[in-house]
Amino acid sequence: MERREFVASLVAGGCAGMCVDLTLFPLDTIKTRLQSQQGFYKAGGFRGIYAGVPSAAVGSFPNAAAFFVTYDCTKSLLGAGGVLAAPHLAPVTHMLAASLGEIVACLIRVPTEVVKQRAQASPSSSTYRILLATVREEGVRGLYRGFRSTVLREIPFSLVQFPLWEYLKTLWSWRQGHTLYSWQAAVCGAFAGAVAAFVTTPLDVAKTRIMLAKAGSTTASGNIPLVLYDVWRSRGLTGLFAGSIPRVTFISVGGFIFLGAYEKVRRTLL
Repeated sequence: MERREFVASLVAGGCAGMCVDLTLFPLDTIKTRLQSQQGFYKAGGFRGIYAGVPSAAVGSFPNAAAFFVTYDCTKSLLGAGGVLAAPHLAPVTHMLAASLGEIVACLIRVPTEVVKQRAQASPSSSTYRILLATVREEGVRGLYRGFRSTVLREIPFSLVQFPLWEYLKTLWSWRQGHTLYSWQAAVCGAFAGAVAAFVTTPLDVAKTRIMLAKAGSTTASGNIPLVLYDVWRSRGLTGLFAGSIPRVTFISVGGFIFLGAYEKVRRTLL
């Protein structure tokens, strides 16, 4: 991967991340409160819909930039004359690249997500106060509460979204006989994101419960099967798919903005 391509992926990814996170923040707040153990209205309802936005603003650029740099570098290494260079193995390349990208991005995403979600579920407290309280009570480890559940949610999500996005782009490009415009890549991103979002909603519910749980509780230990079983037992299938409508809406619109903005900025820079 050349330096110019590296810089293009870095800047395009960061810009795309900021665009989507700040534009769709209210929907993300509603989804978090729907999934909260205390219930939607006790977690704040429609009040303070932008609670936690400073955390999202700080983390979105480096988080998305880290993902796309890793994704494009891995794709370049595996696809260009590598072991997975054959066209029929392209989905495998995209799966591996997306999985690695998510692991790297989660090192930045999880601390910002922990602070953001706690602020969303407690709109009366400021983002800075929640950050200080988390570090004071749980140390730096507290900022990485739910790291495993986030990675286990993001990897399956990316295993569906990115190969599907790349496939839809290739198919549409082949049918019209030329490279897709940015808005067409964005449409493919919206569809791929919606499918991936719905399929992985139960993992998102588990991640939210773990991040919002009281320190020292059984849920806070991060045992995903146990958390999912507890949700199933108390709220059934409805509980496992709590927040699926705002999540699918958020991610399909987000996929349109995120992947469309990424393609547009990257092509402009190259």
